[in-house]
Amino acid sequence: MKLFNTLTKRLEEFSPIEEKKVRFYHCGPTVYWVQHIGNLRGTTMADLVRRVFIFLGYQVKFVRNYTDVGHLTSDQDLGEDKMEKGVEREGLTPQEIANKYIKIYESDSKTINVLSPDFTPKASEYINQMIEMIKTLLDKGYAYVTDLAVVYDTSKFPDYNKLNRQKIKENIGGAGKGQIVDPGKKHFSDFNLWVFKKGKHQNALQTWPSPWGEGFPGWHIECSVMAKSLLGNTIDVHMGGIEHIPVHHTNEIAQSEAANGVKFVNYWLHNEHLMVDNKKMAKSEGTGLTLTEITNKGFDPLSLRYLFLNSHYRSRQNFTFESLKGAAEGYKKLKEYVLVLRKQTQRTQLSEEKLTKVESYRLKFIQAISNDFQVPQALAIAWEMLKSNIPSSDKLDLLFDFDQVFGLKLSEIAQEKIPLEIQDLAKKRWEAKKAGDFEKSDQLRQTMQVKGYGTADTKDSYKIIKN
Repeated sequence: MKLFNTLTKRLEEFSPIEEKKVRFYHCGPTVYWVQHIGNLRGTTMADLVRRVFIFLGYQVKFVRNYTDVGHLTSDQDLGEDKMEKGVEREGLTPQEIANKYIKIYESDSKTINVLSPDFTPKASEYINQMIEMIKTLLDKGYAYVTDLAVVYDTSKFPDYNKLNRQKIKENIGGAGKGQIVDPGKKHFSDFNLWVFKKGKHQNALQTWPSPWGEGFPGWHIECSVMAKSLLGNTIDVHMGGIEHIPVHHTNEIAQSEAANGVKFVNYWLHNEHLMVDNKKMAKSEGTGLTLTEITNKGFDPLSLRYLFLNSHYRSRQNFTFESLKGAAEGYKKLKEYVLVLRKQTQRTQLSEEKLTKVESYRLKFIQAISNDFQVPQALAIAWEMLKSNIPSSDKLDLLFDFDQVFGLKLSEIAQEKIPLEIQDLAKKRWEAKKAGDFEKSDQLRQTMQVKGYGTADTKDSYKIIKN
């Protein structure tokens, strides 16, 4: 199995810390608002990676965190606190804001069939562990205290830019125009580990006592601590959006490896963004579509998941309602295949040729998903298999097997039962038509249409169809 490691910028053979076990950490949302479908694509990409590992026989310990404290609107410790923005917007407490949007996010994730994480830690639950890690960094000389914060000293970590591959002058950590910069910082790339309840943060809503003064944790320390607490000092896979590479994940590496004395993550995975009409998807831009807005337009949420399957996690994807319509049609055809194949249940004796073909499709599928999670290629293989001449029962078995990765709930699709009332109306309409009473036949047809059904007639019979 090979995956693309952002740290080395190349495909690497996957070698877990423990045989057939994967320690997997995924950067979750800051829960101050509804997550748009771009965020949900990132969630789905991590879900696909996790499903691939499981399909290939790995035991996955999966953690997705919730940032419910201390994340400023800029990764560089600048701007407003996102949780406080939510409080100001809705008049709720920070905890109420967090609980509200965690519930919505989890509902949305379930709706698009994302597997539930094994652990969903909240940053607010790990304050004591964060303080302990900051103490360690101070004791080891990797941090210093200013009047406004406890700050990480990037000059003490020689490989600070090994993930983002930037020159140090590009790490502008706090010199934005019009922003308040900590004059006590030694270098602009130094970042906050603990922010005091002083200066622009003197009225901060979420603060805790610490050995250095009351305040709140920096965003980056949160993930380092939650990953360490639940998965260990070194983990196999850490995943997030590409926007985390320059600052957030770079800082996680620096503080984790300095504090723990060992490599933090063996394989870094980063998903590209979902655009909308070739523009950035963001609420601030008016392009932050939510799942509710999608379903309110009549789309099955799994059609959105099907759309996501058509693009590799490292490729940028563009969302339009036309592309969603196309995905909905593709998903509909896939479901229709399932219904047709379910009816053809008689299993025939497989010839040597067809047995070989069945196994070749399975092998090609495994090869695709084992090559840096090439799910779009795996989906194409599934379609190729469905259009082949292998027996229907084997097609269905393979499709359900493949859907353990796709997550489209194909095994749950069954022929919808026609209500007895509709069956009765259809029978009477047919009898009226055969008797030449076309006025009554038309009236009964219109009644069926109002209830969402119609009929397809042949010379000697009819079939009820759902409109």
